[in-house]
Amino acid sequence: MTILGVIPARGGSKGLRRKNIVPLAGRSLVRRAIESARESKMLTAFVVSTEDLGIGMEAREQDTIIVDRPPELATDEAGMLPVLQHAVRAVGGPRPDLIVCLQPTSPFRTGALIDRVIQKVIDTGADSAQTLTESPESPLFMSQIVDGDRIKPFSAHDHIVRRQDAPPAYIPTGAVYVTRYDVLMRQGLIRGADNRAVVCGFEESANIDTIWDFRLAEIIAEERGW
Repeated sequence: MTILGVIPARGGSKGLRRKNIVPLAGRSLVRRAIESARESKMLTAFVVSTEDLGIGMEAREQDTIIVDRPPELATDEAGMLPVLQHAVRAVGGPRPDLIVCLQPTSPFRTGALIDRVIQKVIDTGADSAQTLTESPESPLFMSQIVDGDRIKPFSAHDHIVRRQDAPPAYIPTGAVYVTRYDVLMRQGLIRGADNRAVVCGFEESANIDTIWDFRLAEIIAEERGW
């Protein structure tokens, strides 16, 4: 199979300024994403999609192919779907069977994890697969505030009062998404109708969006001896 990895790394960021080139234990987030792609035994190629000169320079120093992302796909409003579609078209060559999205904001992703998600799609014949982790909070206990300050439960099952009685709930980690070519390019979906889960632990699921996420990642990196 031909399996293309895409590392989407734009220069702008609201939560943590220029987070994709912020160093974590001496290596930028985009460099750590590149290293995880190189660890994979199943990716046949991977690229960095960016509009940013600094990120492009970092990627070139790691001998990585660059896809020049157009400015309209590097805004806060631009979704991930057109970014991935653009990268696939820009690479050219043989049509990839699978496209793998590897966001730099997941610094503890490993090549082995990438391969687990790829293998999940291959083994099940699914349209797509992604990494998830168990949520520390069940949506059954969540509420919204309406009419100024009135509390309205999200769930009709708010009579459940013991956390151990609530079924497990899972949230996406953003570390790995694997999608079949037709699903991504023709159906216009990253997660297809048949979407499968690969459940990750706490460290693998760390995702950096704010300075506090980054501080937590520094603690994890220190515990790992990075």
